[in-house]
This record gives sequence, C-alpha cells and structure tokens, in this order.
Amino acid sequence: MEITSTANPKLKYVVKLRSCSAREESGEMIVEGYRECRRALDNGYRPRAIFHAPGFYLKNENEPAIVEECRALGAEVYTCSNACFSKIAYKERPDGLLMVGPHVSVKLSSLKLPPNALVIVTESIEKPGNLGTILRSADAGNVAAVIVCDRTTDIHNPNVVRASTGTMFSVPIVEATGDEALAWLKSHGFSILAATPHAEKMHFEVDLTGNVAIALGAEQYGLTAKWMDGADLRVRIPMLGLADSLNVSAAATILVYEAVRQRIAAGLDKVPDFVPWHGELAHDH
Repeated sequence: MEITSTANPKLKYVVKLRSCSAREESGEMIVEGYRECRRALDNGYRPRAIFHAPGFYLKNENEPAIVEECRALGAEVYTCSNACFSKIAYKERPDGLLMVGPHVSVKLSSLKLPPNALVIVTESIEKPGNLGTILRSADAGNVAAVIVCDRTTDIHNPNVVRASTGTMFSVPIVEATGDEALAWLKSHGFSILAATPHAEKMHFEVDLTGNVAIALGAEQYGLTAKWMDGADLRVRIPMLGLADSLNVSAAATILVYEAVRQRIAAGLDKVPDFVPWHGELAHDH
C-alpha cells in the first residue's frame, strides 16, 4: 500500500506510539533505522508492519531486502513519500525504515539462563538513553539477561531502541519489582554485585565468574538500601579525578567488561575473533 497523505490514519497511529500510554495500551513499539531493524529481524523479531520511504534510503542496496523480509513474515508493507515518512520518523536523519511490532519483555518466571550466568539488574533507571546503552553493553559482554526493576522509563521507548542500536533484541529483558528480582536471584544462587564509593574492594578484586548479577541504581541516587543490603559483593570503581561517580551506563560497561575479562581468562567465554582493519570504516547507519 502506498501512503501519500500525511493525514493517513496509519501514520497517526505510529505517531501515537511515541507515547508510553499508547504503547502500553496497544502492546506495540516502534523500531526505526536500518541497523535497528536488521538486528531485530536477525534475532527473530516479527514485525506487524513496516513503513518505508525509498527517497530516504542510504543507497547501500540492503533496505529493499529488509522490506521483503518483513513482507515474507506477514507484515503489512506501506510505501511512504518523504513527507509522510518524516511525520512518523523519530530520528532527526531518517533512513527510510520503520517497523511496528510487539513488545519484547519476558516474565521472570520464564527466564532460562546458562550456567555461570552474568545478568544486569537496573533499579529505577530514568533516562532511556542510559537504559539503551546498558543493553548495548549487555549484548557486547554476552550478558544472559537484563532485569529492569521498578522502572521509571518505558523499556520500549524509541530512544531505548535507538541507544541500544537494536541490540535490545538479542538480550532477554525482564520487567519485575525489586522484591521479585531480589528473591529470584537469591533462590537461583546469584551473587549480587553493587558498586559504591564506600566499598573497600576494587571492582577487579572480586570473583565475577559464577552466577553474578550486576545491580545498577538510578542516575541521581544510586541503589536503594534494599539492593545495597542484599548485595553479596560491594565494590568501588577507582575514581582518580574530581568526580566521585560515573554515569550509570559507563559504570555498567566497566563492570561488565571486568566480568568478561575474568570469564575469558577462566575459559568460560571464548576470545573474540580478530577482525583485521583494511583502512576503511564500515558504513554505519
């Protein structure tokens, strides 16, 4: 179907999905951008519709393949003029691809994890960009799941999708209350790690090779007493300058990669393949 009017009701529906209440009511979300759509599809995501505008394609010849893949999955396909696509685009520089599909979070009771699982727990993270960046680090560090507790930002916010660069589709995401998550982790033999400037041990002085949950608190106040009291491992990240703490997503990356270092050294994770550089950067959407 071709859409040429910006008053089209299908476009209005997509615009509504920018609202958390509309996403909650419909159970649907927006996935915009070539890289985000590609990673979603590669991880088994099944969109219900795709809107595309050939006038915005970045000329890498891969966009039509995504459209046809969505069509083969049974998604409704809408071809838009540039003006129509601009109405629904969330990105400042759209590349002509936007999917609409179901939410991706799973229940804590259905979560199945491998031995020696590394998980991330977030408590009341407020900024979608931080949550998305944490999900990106989780994917890079082979984290088995991200448990979002007592949320203050909607995990299906388009800014979460964008900041995760689509990696949110590769890591199981669970929504739970703090009490539920804490009880579940304890019952499954997890050591809970909490970072605080007041801890005696550095983050690289504790064993992160078993079942470990890295707990991360809200941007302004950090972890609540519930998680600090429930933590088995309290560590601090060395701060050698004026600041006494890091952005929560930066702290997450540091802690995850210390776990990655230890797990590679212990033979639990494989050393990534070396990718030689040929003097050209890959085209990045």
